[in-house]
Amino acid sequence: MTAMLKNLTANPKNDILSGLTVALALVPEAVAFAFVAGLDPLVGLYGAFIMGIITAVFGGRPGMISGATGAMAVVMVHMIQEGNAVGMALDEAIPNLGLQWLLATLIIVGLIQILGGVARLGKFVRLIPHPVMMGFVNGLAIVIFLSQLGMFKENIDGVATWLSGSRLYIMLGLVGLTMAIMYFLPKLTTKIPSALAAIVIVAAVTILGNIDVSTVGSFIRDGGGTGLNGGLPTFQSQVFAMTDTIGPHWGLILSTAFLLAAVGLIESLMTLNLVDEITETRGSGNRECIAQGVGNILCGLFGGMGGCAMIGQSIINVESGGRGRLSGIVAALTLLSFVLFGSALIEQIPIAALVGVMFMVVIGTFAWSSFRILHKIPKPDAFVLIAVSVITVWHDLAIAVIAGVIMSALVFAWKNATMIRARKRMKEDGTKVYEIWGPLFFGSVQNFNAKFDVKNDPDNVELDFIESKVSDHSGLEALRNLANKYLDSGRKITLSHLSPECKELLMKANPKWTDHIKTDIDDPRYYVVTDKMDTEV
Repeated sequence: MTAMLKNLTANPKNDILSGLTVALALVPEAVAFAFVAGLDPLVGLYGAFIMGIITAVFGGRPGMISGATGAMAVVMVHMIQEGNAVGMALDEAIPNLGLQWLLATLIIVGLIQILGGVARLGKFVRLIPHPVMMGFVNGLAIVIFLSQLGMFKENIDGVATWLSGSRLYIMLGLVGLTMAIMYFLPKLTTKIPSALAAIVIVAAVTILGNIDVSTVGSFIRDGGGTGLNGGLPTFQSQVFAMTDTIGPHWGLILSTAFLLAAVGLIESLMTLNLVDEITETRGSGNRECIAQGVGNILCGLFGGMGGCAMIGQSIINVESGGRGRLSGIVAALTLLSFVLFGSALIEQIPIAALVGVMFMVVIGTFAWSSFRILHKIPKPDAFVLIAVSVITVWHDLAIAVIAGVIMSALVFAWKNATMIRARKRMKEDGTKVYEIWGPLFFGSVQNFNAKFDVKNDPDNVELDFIESKVSDHSGLEALRNLANKYLDSGRKITLSHLSPECKELLMKANPKWTDHIKTDIDDPRYYVVTDKMDTEV
């Protein structure tokens, strides 16, 4: 029980205050992303609450915040638009059919993510190279910054127009005041979260000064919503009554589900990794996968937008002192309370205050050290860092991370492919020894084969792998083919210092190899990185 309470919160005051701060920042984000996806604001807010409470209680690490996100909203748009078009084309028009498709899709998304957690795929986030991680946070900081620029527009006759004149200056002034409070307050005291204090002070200034500024309420109404009207959604049983409309479009729904699941898991696991580094603790990626899946299934059943981990709000939380699960629970419950009971107050919060908070998040998120180290790190790593940043801004973070990992893997494979060496020496009995150095894998097979002179070698040849390792099935096949060439030419070949796994696979394919492999010695430092499989000579 003590361990459970300690995991819930180590500092109740900090967790509660940071949770309140995060809840305030969640409102405009959830609303904005709902508009991006073409959904009612309440769908985004309920999605943020469901994802937030589930992951706060059952997620992979304390202090991380989940909710409706832009990365997933962008993926949803096409399917929602297609569903709405199909609904309106029916003889009896079905309004919001796109939403019904989305809810069914989220159930599939959740199942995929749970399977990912059960299959322990969360551990693979640890394989993401550091340049990819830096490119990810830089690109995401730029994306967050660019997303806030839309707040500097106003709706005039249905057209979004940039602010100008006094309205622009007031907006900039309030944003600057928010950022100044967040910067200087921690120098005076750390007992009050600077973000929460900044929001409250700027809201008080605008309300008491009767300053005409854009607020959360006006932002929702300008986007086509009617405000935070409250009212819990009912169970979406109609999802399962849509088989006639969903059936012909299962291909679109399944492809969208897999993409949403991938985007959600990548963003969540990358956020978990980043929060791990900030807090110098370690979370569970597999547990986070399962929690994300459960949250999305519940969103599908009860009318939420779905989502994943939110890097901006997670950073606000941990930097405000929210390190326990209580902070996420407070944020989710406070968000629900805002919608149900405090909508009138929340709608008065100036958008400028929330923009200022997010700008400070951008400053804290961006890896400024990347400018300093670009010319000090290998050029391929610098290229990957910049490429991931650009792709994150240009496309989305899932594609950027996947592309970055692939580029890093190709660079690694190319470098290691050229590292294979074969030192040659002769024993007193006339045996020619090839001392192999470097990894033998798919990338180095060609260079490995070029090291040997089968036709001109003596009758006895030994391949010594004490400084090498067979890393995959391609390397195993290359070794088998080379040995067969020596045997077919009438020569005797001996393989020494192979790992036990490699020996087993070679002899399993052909028992006669027992005479050519030294079984009385091995090198325990190296192991073949492949599953045991049946192979043919």
